[in-house]
Amino acid sequence: MARPSKLRERAVRLGPETMVRGEYPTEFEAIRTIAGQLGIGPTETLPKWVRQSEVDHGERPVIRTEDIVEIEASKKENADLLRAK
Repeated sequence: MARPSKLRERAVRLGPETMVRGEYPTEFEAIRTIAGQLGIGPTETLPKWVRQSEVDHGERPVIRTEDIVEIEASKKENADLLRAK
């Protein structure tokens, strides 16, 4: 799996940290402001990163990135085996 960039890691971490400190009234406002400060656009990029991070850490019940990578590798291996057969 590709390692997230330092900017992505920082941006994803800042959202919850600012919410805990009570700097913004909503998570959306925190994420929108942080994205603007860090120059991340378009507006749906940072929320997508945050959701994927929650999935990857088991905080959101969806398929994790590691599982997607494993499934894709299995599909490729299966296709290779079928071709070899």
